[in-house]
Amino acid sequence: MTAVTIQCCAPIAREPLPENEAAELAALLKAVADPVRLRLLSMIGSHAGGEACVCDLTDAFDLTAPTISHHLKVLRTAGLIGSERRGTWVYYWIIPSAVNRLGELFAPLTAPAAV
Repeated sequence: MTAVTIQCCAPIAREPLPENEAAELAALLKAVADPVRLRLLSMIGSHAGGEACVCDLTDAFDLTAPTISHHLKVLRTAGLIGSERRGTWVYYWIIPSAVNRLGELFAPLTAPAAV
């Protein structure tokens, strides 16, 4: 009898996540699991110059300033964005290493797995 190798889609991870890494990634996923926060993250990441003033973000939503501030704080606490106050405005930028961790979690390996 001859064994048949079937090519399947590549796995999304090289090995199972250790408990501590799963907890860290879960916190990042929880932070972006809200449509407003996901939009804020994408707006900051795609803003010209790599950073966005809070004044550039608030008009895109039908939400109060304190609500937007809360969502930005969640993203900041999760380590996905950084911020700096400049005068009366706060500027935000993406922290690439944190965002890349999320991307790497779902990036398939290059070669399909043999089954």
